[in-house]
Amino acid sequence: LQWSSPAEAIERFKSQEIWIAPPQFYELCRLCNFSSLSQLHKFSSQRALEGCERWMPVTLHASDGYVQLLPGDELYPENPDYTGEKKVVMTTDKKIEDLMKEGSVFHRIVIKTINSLAVHVNIQAKHKHLNPLMINSDCSNCNSRL
Repeated sequence: LQWSSPAEAIERFKSQEIWIAPPQFYELCRLCNFSSLSQLHKFSSQRALEGCERWMPVTLHASDGYVQLLPGDELYPENPDYTGEKKVVMTTDKKIEDLMKEGSVFHRIVIKTINSLAVHVNIQAKHKHLNPLMINSDCSNCNSRL
């Protein structure tokens, strides 16, 4: 066990020192919006009464990786399978690069390999949340000091 700031955890993931699951990578990218713990505390205290929503990522299998689609993304299904009972599998023969070029409304995590994640978001976050910084695990631009 070792304490790491969001930026340090992302760097440790990039160097393959640790592995971070895509949902946690997404949240670390959101935490990178804050330069201090007090800034995060102030934001969370002000935002707390705004509400929240349940998310279920939907995985789209591409020819060269995966895309975890989140609510608001143009490819997110209208009625996602929240329970797994329908066993819906979304697939495409397209490459991730083509999906990104063709799209315009993104709320997704792109997974090329187990150690190559990228967050792409250009929608307005609900309930006064902040969108994650769009960080690719192959190149960091996170300056958080949390």
